[in-house]
Amino acid sequence: MAVIHRTTLKPTKVELLAGWLPTRPWYRGSAAPVLERSGGFRLDDPAGEVGIEFLVATDTTSPEHTAYLVPLTYRGAPLEGAEHALVGTMEHGVLGKRWAYDGLHDPVLVTEVLALIEGRAPAMAQSITDTPDHEVTRAFTGPAHTAADPAPAPAPTDDAAGTHLPTPDGTVLHLHRVLTPVDQNPPLPPEPTLGHVATGWQGPADTRLRAVLMTLRKA
Repeated sequence: MAVIHRTTLKPTKVELLAGWLPTRPWYRGSAAPVLERSGGFRLDDPAGEVGIEFLVATDTTSPEHTAYLVPLTYRGAPLEGAEHALVGTMEHGVLGKRWAYDGLHDPVLVTEVLALIEGRAPAMAQSITDTPDHEVTRAFTGPAHTAADPAPAPAPTDDAAGTHLPTPDGTVLHLHRVLTPVDQNPPLPPEPTLGHVATGWQGPADTRLRAVLMTLRKA
């Protein structure tokens, strides 16, 4: 169970992301973003060592208020071999120095997000300890991934459409980095998939927006 601490972060998560997002090929802005934390959810690491968060950060510099999905893992020490995936470091008021990584490069997140899609792990509230997030929906029709240990380090690729991650069972996880709101509740992918995850986040003028966050497809 992840414990949510009410404390300070220096820099904050949105400050950290403001410098990192423009380096990504799926970033849509033309200048440095002005970000608001709009939503997201967490997953629990069964070992209790790694923080796992799917964060929705909205860039308010454009009229359309572009929403980005950023999976992050938080560690108390550097992840060996993942220097290229380091988003930055933060000073946590309770836990001390934390290393924040682009989460699809972290095998702990990969294992738990596959478990989420398959229905073996619940989505947890972003800011409340030990509380499921019932707004997160998922579906799965493929063969279950049964590995007991964290999956081997993946090799995700980024392009203008998002991030694409080969999984140990021969499928590909597509992460929609730029979220496209839909009218459906719950949101559904536009074409058949083996699995998907969807949720909502806070939009402009107190609206609630919803989208599919990721899809699992055959390779």
